[in-house]
Amino acid sequence: MGNTKFLTKILRLKDIKITWFDFKNRDQELHIGVKPDKTGGCCPTCGRRCRIIRVLECRSWIDVTILGRKIVFWYAPREINCPTHGRVQEDIPWAAPYARVTYRLEYLVCSFSKVMPQKAAAEILKMSTSTLSDVLHRVITRVRKGHKIRGLITLGVDEISYCKGRKFATIVYDLDRSVVVWVGLGKGRETIDKFFNSELSQQQRLNITWASSDMSRAYTEAIKHHCPNAKLVIDRFHLVKALNEAVDEVRKEEWRGLDVEGRKAVRGLRWLLGMGPSTRTKSQTRFLNDLRKSNRRIHRAWILKDELDHFWSYNYLASAEAFLKKWMTAALKSRLPSMRAFVGTLKVHYANIITFIERPLTNAVGEGINRILKIVKNRASGFRNLDSFTDMIFLTKGDVDIVAHIPADLRSV
Repeated sequence: MGNTKFLTKILRLKDIKITWFDFKNRDQELHIGVKPDKTGGCCPTCGRRCRIIRVLECRSWIDVTILGRKIVFWYAPREINCPTHGRVQEDIPWAAPYARVTYRLEYLVCSFSKVMPQKAAAEILKMSTSTLSDVLHRVITRVRKGHKIRGLITLGVDEISYCKGRKFATIVYDLDRSVVVWVGLGKGRETIDKFFNSELSQQQRLNITWASSDMSRAYTEAIKHHCPNAKLVIDRFHLVKALNEAVDEVRKEEWRGLDVEGRKAVRGLRWLLGMGPSTRTKSQTRFLNDLRKSNRRIHRAWILKDELDHFWSYNYLASAEAFLKKWMTAALKSRLPSMRAFVGTLKVHYANIITFIERPLTNAVGEGINRILKIVKNRASGFRNLDSFTDMIFLTKGDVDIVAHIPADLRSV
């Protein structure tokens, strides 16, 4: 077996022929002359074999590092004359147009960056962090260039912090596919309006039939305005969070009025009151029931909180409405200011809370994606700007699989 054939098998080169090779930089780099085998002179757009006009300057492409040695491909591309697309550079089978690295190095860069810090990926691939970051940005930009959102039926909206100083970004999800479709700077009405006006056509907005968001008026009003056919469901998590805060406010008020001995008796109630019926032990439930004698106000708030939990299990709309109205009446009669304020919140969003019975839609998918995005942010120790964070969002949970767009037969390493 000849040396060139041996290298072809070791490097798993398909439709690529080796013409020469040489070790350089104190044997730390293997430079290889290559050329397309049987596929040369083809148009990169239509794939048609065309007449060669001239040979361009010799170029290099960085390939993967094998056994500690960097592999560099060398080839002089040819300019061809395509009857359809005119004078263009021939298709390069091992790399994307205008790229300076091969497809399989791009594949490794994307794959490693999804699961580890870019600094660690750069050390494994024997390249600088800035070069890896530049390659990653170019691949994501190339794949998503001209991309349009398609098939969006169930929409979710939430915000996420991406930098210190209370800098937020609005994230729009496709809840049916559990992916991110759009990222925008800020969390106000202008930001979400930009998504609906610039990213979706009028027909796409009409096709959205379900939506979920928190109680932010910027999001709820924008969804109602731009998506007239969508049924909005207020996220259950944010409602329960608001209820827990109302109950905790009752606890705080009582805590302020107690003496030292009284505070010892109710110590640890904050976390206990936040527990659901399914997560408490019998002894914990017994302790809360004993509050009926020692602190009736906290006990009343806890009872109301536990009763509202039954609302989420209703299957019939009329029964759920009757239960919720009865609960709101009981909360108003409780003489607890924070619970009465929570009833006011329920009244404002009543129509979008009751739709939960028609479809138990929540932002749980969005919250799960946010958890992954926070891991990505912490792994990078934060991002200086939203563009870099957006690239990582689309790489990990975007609606386009970046890695899948790299030709499968050119990912081998």
